[in-house]
Amino acid sequence: MTALPPCPKCHSEFTYEDAGVFICPECAHEWTAQAAGPAEATAKVYRDSAGNVLQDGDTVTVIKDLKLKGSGGVVKMGTKVKNIRLVDSDHDIDCKIEGFGAMSLKSEFVRKA
Repeated sequence: MTALPPCPKCHSEFTYEDAGVFICPECAHEWTAQAAGPAEATAKVYRDSAGNVLQDGDTVTVIKDLKLKGSGGVVKMGTKVKNIRLVDSDHDIDCKIEGFGAMSLKSEFVRKA
């Protein structure tokens, strides 16, 4: 079975093909195989809260207190996070924060240092 491309509109992986047209069941977007080519060639650009472009290995600073789910801890505003890794997920950044361990952050809550 061949892997079908994700939806270019909502990035859902649950697409299916019908009569040469790809269809997304989540947002009802339809596109052809020729239209999927250029969309896959463009790489996603990750930006921080100030609009600066983020890259793997950057150091960022947390711009607001972030409550942690599952524990009573709080990542305080001003906490520096070194050596970030960008991922294509609902949280854009995977990192390790000293005292908290491995964590995922959204790029809208950080500023490039």
